[in-house]
Order: sequence, then C-alpha cells, then structure tokens
Amino acid sequence: MNVPTSLLDFGERTRRRLDSHALVALAIPTVLVLVVVFYYPVATVLVEAIRVDGTLTLAAFLEILRDPFYFGDLARLFAGESPTAVLRDVVGPDRRIGIVGFTAYQAALSTLASVALGLPGAYLLARFEFPGRRTLRSVTILPFVLPSIMVAAGFVATFGRSGTLNAVLVTIGLPRVELLYTLEAIVIAHAFYNAPLVTRVTTAAWESVDASAVETARSLGASPLRAFVDVVAPQVYPAVILGAALSFVFTFGSFPIVLALGGFELATVEVFVYRLVRDLEYAEAAALALVELAISLTLLYGYLRYEAAHTVRSRGARPLPRRSLRPPSGLRSGALRELLPRAGLVVYAGIAALVFIAPIASMIWASLTAPDGVTLEHYRFLLERQRTGAAFQVQPWDAVRNSLLFGLATLTVALPMGVVVSVLTTRRYRGRKLVDAAAMAPLAVSGIVVGLGLLRGLVFGVEVAGTRIAVGGAVAIVAAHAAAGYPFVVRTVAPGLESLDQSLAESARALGASRLRALLDVELPLVWPGVVAGAAFAFAISTGEFSATVVLATGTDQYTMPIAIERFIGRRIGPATAMGVVLLVVTTASFVVIDRLGGDHGGI
Repeated sequence: MNVPTSLLDFGERTRRRLDSHALVALAIPTVLVLVVVFYYPVATVLVEAIRVDGTLTLAAFLEILRDPFYFGDLARLFAGESPTAVLRDVVGPDRRIGIVGFTAYQAALSTLASVALGLPGAYLLARFEFPGRRTLRSVTILPFVLPSIMVAAGFVATFGRSGTLNAVLVTIGLPRVELLYTLEAIVIAHAFYNAPLVTRVTTAAWESVDASAVETARSLGASPLRAFVDVVAPQVYPAVILGAALSFVFTFGSFPIVLALGGFELATVEVFVYRLVRDLEYAEAAALALVELAISLTLLYGYLRYEAAHTVRSRGARPLPRRSLRPPSGLRSGALRELLPRAGLVVYAGIAALVFIAPIASMIWASLTAPDGVTLEHYRFLLERQRTGAAFQVQPWDAVRNSLLFGLATLTVALPMGVVVSVLTTRRYRGRKLVDAAAMAPLAVSGIVVGLGLLRGLVFGVEVAGTRIAVGGAVAIVAAHAAAGYPFVVRTVAPGLESLDQSLAESARALGASRLRALLDVELPLVWPGVVAGAAFAFAISTGEFSATVVLATGTDQYTMPIAIERFIGRRIGPATAMGVVLLVVTTASFVVIDRLGGDHGGI
C-alpha cells in the first residue's frame, strides 16, 4: 500500500518533535513524583509551623527561640536581654546550653572522635601496601547502608552491663563499666558511622599528593617530618576538614542512635521533634524541625562552599609510593623509625576492632547465647511471638514482610526516578546546577521532617478540587523511603553517564537512532553496573530506614524490621539482637547482588 508523502512527512516531524522533547517527557513525571514524596511534605511542615488557627504567624518560632529549654542562655538574646550579660553567663560555670546546644555539643564530640579514629585508617590505606588493602578500602562504604538501629543493638550487646566488653573485663579481673545511656556511648556509635567517611575522603586526598613535590623538598634538605608538614599536610588537611564537616552535619541530625543509646535523658533536637510528634504537639514539632533544618542547611551550605574551594580534582602525576606493612628485619639504621608507625597501627587495629567489628560480632553472639550457654531461645521467641502474639504486639514475620515489600516498592519508584535525574543532571543546559541541587535536597533533610510532612499531609488527607485525598500508611512509608533512596541511585549512575564517551551515542544518532533509543540502547547498558549498585543502595536504605518510618508506623501494623528492633531493645535485648541478625542478612544480601552483577559504587 502506498502511503502519501505528506503523511510520511507528518510522521517524521512528529517523531522528531517527540524525540527532541524526550527528556522533558521523562522529567515531568519525575518532578511530579519528587514534589509528592518530598517537596510537598516539607512544605506541609513549613505551613504547620507558621499557621496557627488559620492565621500566619511566627509565634511558634519565636516561642522556641526564647525558650531556655531549647536554646539555654542564648534564648535570653532573643528575649531582648543585654548581649554582654548573656555572654558573661555563657562563658561561666553555670551556663545552660539547652537542647540545641547539647545537640551541637554531642555533634562536636562525635566529630572529634570520628576524625581521631578515621585519620589513622587513612594513613594505613594511603601509605602502606598489604594483602586485602583494596577490600578494606571498599568496606568503608558499608556504614552508609548499615541500619543505624541494628548498629545500636550491636552496641547494646557490646557495651551493655551484660555485654561482651564487661564479660571480658570480669574475666580478666577488672570492674564492669557502664557505658549505655551515656554520652560516651553515643559518641562511639557516631564514630562507627563517620570515621570510615573521614578515612575515605582523606585517603583519596593523600593518594593524590605528587611524590615529586616531596622528593624536591627532601633534595633541598628538608627532613621527612618537615617535608610532611610543608608539602603533604597542606594537601591533606582540606579533606580532613571536609570529612569533619560532614560528620558534624550527620551527627547533628542523628536520631536512631541517640534514641536507642541515650533515650530522652540525652535527647537531641531530632529526638525531641519525635517526642513532640508522639505527644501530638504538631505545631511545636514543625517549628522545632524547621529550626533544625535551618541549622543543618546552613552547615551544609558552608560545607559545600568549602568543598567547592578545596576539593582535590586530579591525582598527582606520580603518587607517593606505599611501603610494605611488614616490619623491616634486623636492627639497621632507621629501623626504629620504621617500627614506630607500625606499632601505632597495631594499637589502632585493636581500637578499630573494638569499635567496628565488636558491635556486629557481639550482636550475632548475643542472638545465639543466654546466661546458661549457647541457645536458639531468642529465635524461638520470635517464632513464638509470631504464633501467639497479640494484635498490638510486634510480629517478627510481619516486620520482615513489610520491610521486603516496602523495599521492592521503593525500588519501583526510586530506581527510574534516580536514573532520570541522573540523565537530567549530566546533560548540558542552562540551570543544570539548580536542578542538581533541587534533586539532591533530600540528602539534607531529616527523615523526621519528611515523615511528619507525609503524616500531616497525604496520610491525614488533602482537599483537591473538592475531593479529599488520603493515602494509607504503607504508601506514605514507600514515598518516604523513595525520597531517601533515589539520591543514592543518582550518585551511582551519574558519574558513569558523566564519563561516558559521547561519540558512542552520537554514532547511534548518526545511524538513525532517536535520542531516547540511544539512551536506552547505548548509554544505559554501559552504566548498568552503576544502575544495579544504585538499586542495591536504594533497597538497603529502605530496609534500614527508621526516622520517617517510626513516625508513619506509630499505631499501625506497618512496622518494619528496624521498628521491631527498637521496640524489642526497650524490653529484651536477646530478641532484638536476633531481629538485628535477620536485618543484617537482608542488608548483606542486597550487596551480594552488587558483587554478582558487577556493580560499582565508586560514585558515592
């Protein structure tokens, strides 16, 4: 059948028009989803904070700023007192720091501990060669996806009164120590998460130092210490500061660790927002959450400005050579200088084992033991609870099932959303940086804020064109998990797209492929490992998410494994550790997928 030429031309023009707008067609639904799962909930919290009884007001903010309970002596500044008198009391011995001050104080201590624990690790990885170095460097990514409530269960099993540490101390004749529900426990747990981050960014900077610059300094008469201080340190310390800044931001908004290891006695801002939500004080919770958000965004902005000015963008022409970790043999000249750093690393290995390995090992051991020896009693308790538990009690299998279903549902939203955002943020057009910043905003907003916004918005219901729309708790939980998970897809896919040889896609276009077809058939297959890695990250983030879920699952049967662990911790540590092991297996399985499918998570 002959087709009229005019009809063919119309079809070709339509195809070209659709092709030229393919990215827009992909962007529109993605933006809509982002608005629903993130921007609308955050905006809901903002409105809740500034609208009281239908009237717009800043009264809730001012009340918090002037309340010494939140801001300590600094609240008197907002109440109009003399700055001189306030400053005199702030530096005095009887100063009050309030909840916000305590949050900043514990974040500062946690940052110092993270840097102190992370720097020797960077020194080990950057300056020494040994079997398993690359594997050790790779596992520094694990704390990003280990569920914090599971780590809290591990710390209870290690540092609790009947934990592993006290068992060892009693065995060797030393007195027990009480670390749980103390500031020290919170600081150590935060170091567990953030020290590997410091190690990771500092190692990369250290490996970028050009060896020829050090050799030039030595040839001019500088001692090894002088060459380090004048040449190496100035290139490394920006990375240390970046790691410290990120650690402070993360620990300032920490929630599950503080809730599980400190309780309300050591409450931070995030914990108190949760408490206000639980007490149905939504307006005050929203105002406090936004005060916290403003502080976090200010810190993050400062970090981003510093990063843009100091990030090392290229590897040195010739990296510093690594030394063998094996100590030199014999008592030749300089042997002591070679032995001292290695002896220090042995001490560091012991401390690192206590902080990083002991909590996980203790959790597994505690799940398999009781006062009378090895037992499967805790796992039997979970099975018994599933069989005979009351409707209001946590059912283990329901928690596992919910976590898996939420994880799969999160993948169906976060994966395509993350891939589309990756494509949008790696194309060349005006305003790309703004799109990138807007899409990555969920990384800077706490799960409590997103959860509160979803609860007060979509879950309670909104009026749209005279129709009230409300969603169930499960849908809201998936939305919160997707908002938390898709940035990790972007951070694993975008670097691959950015470094892709564009001549491949251009060749496909020259052969007649549409822009969308070139993307699907050429570009995405080449970055497929990054897509798989992003999927595993999103799934792991979903199964371990706690902050938003604890808000949305309260009073419902939509609890997940992290919620079950938190509820068990408050009653019996044995079932909590058994549940933690189940969660560990599920989280580990998602990373087995990365290894089997050849994923690469170098973008994070």
